[in-house]
Amino acid sequence: MEYSIIHVPEEHRFFVELEGMTCFLTYLQKDNVLNFTHTWVPKPLEGRGIAASLVHEGLEYARLNSLKVIATCPYVGAYLKRHPEYQDLVY
Repeated sequence: MEYSIIHVPEEHRFFVELEGMTCFLTYLQKDNVLNFTHTWVPKPLEGRGIAASLVHEGLEYARLNSLKVIATCPYVGAYLKRHPEYQDLVY
């Protein structure tokens, strides 16, 4: 399923609002490296692929902007292991 994910660079996050709840992926940026620090999906929304969509959006943003990524967030690390097409982005 696809979600309308919004990127707010000044807040260092990607987010989507669903059913009155906010799901997000946060990051820190230093030079040309994004460090994905935290993924959050409220319990009632879990299991819908929202976290995966957020991470996908973050990784596509990194690719489009020639950025490398670090996965401090365990979920992002697991996503990268399941999606070898993003290995070239790993710092």
